[in-house]
Amino acid sequence: MIALQSDCLIFQLTNGESVPCSADMISVEIVGSKEAFGALDPKTLRHATASVFHYFKAELERETVTVGEFAQALEKALQGLGLTLFAEKCAVGAGTTLEANLAHIARDSAFSLELFFFPRLRDELRTHLGHAPRILRFYGLRGCVKQLAGARRWSSRCTQIEEQIVDFMRQCMNAEPQKNGCALVVE
Repeated sequence: MIALQSDCLIFQLTNGESVPCSADMISVEIVGSKEAFGALDPKTLRHATASVFHYFKAELERETVTVGEFAQALEKALQGLGLTLFAEKCAVGAGTTLEANLAHIARDSAFSLELFFFPRLRDELRTHLGHAPRILRFYGLRGCVKQLAGARRWSSRCTQIEEQIVDFMRQCMNAEPQKNGCALVVE
């Protein structure tokens, strides 16, 4: 197997093909009226694209991303700059697996611990279910639990928090109307 360069992500295309790309190789096409996007500087677009690339590569520690996920994250980044754009909804397609790192979600909620962790987890679950995956995999449960418990070693409190997280995710999954036969895996 050929090793992937450290500055590359593998993009999964809608036709099932996977293409390695660096941030410089990504080309973004915005379709619409010139008046609506006249304020969008190409340099700003390149920086926003590089930021989203960094988010997936460094923050989420992902090696693979779908074009749809990337487009939606870029849309969100540009909305943060005051631009209203709509990414085309790229179907992830049946038979795919989407993943999320629970430890990263806990780290994002570090100062508020469980107060913001559970709503953030529900939002992450809903976002991924919107892509209609066949399998939704949340990993890093052990590290997440230890971080939320503030523990260096596993304890009975950790076991309680672990059970709370798994029960919460089951309840959220059962409450979602768009689950469409999606399997939830928590590890």
